[in-house]
Amino acid sequence: MPKEKRLLTEVQMDKVIKTLAKKIVKEGFGDAVLMGIRTRGVPLAHWLARHLAALTGKTPKVGELDINLYRDDLSEVGQKPVIHKTTIPFKVDGAGVILVDDVLYTGRTIRSALDALVDFGRPKFVKLAVLVDRGWRELPIEAQFVGLKVKTDSDQVIKVLLKETDGKNEVIVKEHFSKRK
Repeated sequence: MPKEKRLLTEVQMDKVIKTLAKKIVKEGFGDAVLMGIRTRGVPLAHWLARHLAALTGKTPKVGELDINLYRDDLSEVGQKPVIHKTTIPFKVDGAGVILVDDVLYTGRTIRSALDALVDFGRPKFVKLAVLVDRGWRELPIEAQFVGLKVKTDSDQVIKVLLKETDGKNEVIVKEHFSKRK
């Protein structure tokens, strides 16, 4: 049975997201739009937008970006990848965009998101906000706004659970035993 440890409860997640919102406002990016990366980045972007609205009195627009066709491991995912809807209720050209995702790991998801985003226009800037940064980068990608930095081993998995996708809000770390010896 894999070992599992809770890193954040729902209450702790909310505090971390509120802190992310404060960092964004402090840096002067209060007028930026948020772009949630499917799947878990989308509800996190909406959660972050609520905190930004509470701090500034202005609710930022939130887009939803599907990156499946931009993945560099598409051939490994399967023959028929599941494509979800990309919804962007704002003009990307000239917009300050904050990409939002749950976990920053190798950097490959973010690279895919950048490729997808520029197909919709040329943003003024792109910043990255993540709930958890676990290290182990394969690409030179760095988040400007990080909720929680966690040192992990290569056999661990950080899992962000959200009510919208998983029925509850929490962050856990699991020992991953799929490696064959």
